[in-house]
Amino acid sequence: MPDTEFSDPVTVRIVAFLREIGVEVRVAEISEETILPGISVDHGTILVDEFRLTYPGDLLHEAGHVAVTPAERRKRLDGDVGKKASEEMMAIAWSYAAAVHLGLDLRILFHAGGYKGWSEALIENFTQGRYFGVPMLQWIGLTADEKQARHLSIAPYPTMIRWLLG
Repeated sequence: MPDTEFSDPVTVRIVAFLREIGVEVRVAEISEETILPGISVDHGTILVDEFRLTYPGDLLHEAGHVAVTPAERRKRLDGDVGKKASEEMMAIAWSYAAAVHLGLDLRILFHAGGYKGWSEALIENFTQGRYFGVPMLQWIGLTADEKQARHLSIAPYPTMIRWLLG
């Protein structure tokens, strides 16, 4: 399905990236209230109702949850997929790496309408290299911190080794 089914250019760009890395995204009408407006997860597929989507950057956050879930469990993800603190930290770190990869303004990801008032602190911490969630992303093989990256002769986080957990 072409990415032109969305009208917002940021949404089009994010959806194209997600599909390119193997995260399924589908247009849907979402009538129920969801944790992130206009976004739901159905059997590992991200459903998007662009008319209800308030913040396109939330797509990266939700994709982070999908991406860090083992492939054999991914198809069982439904509804609110961020129930554990460790998964939430990984999703935030993953979504930051994706935003950097896409060259997005961090306020698109860490918008004032989310993150329980911590948006500015997240922007400051991540831009200053004070990351959290990276050790877990490294542990599951998606990225490497500076020390590990030097050892492997690869670029460190926020560069990703791969985007999806196998």
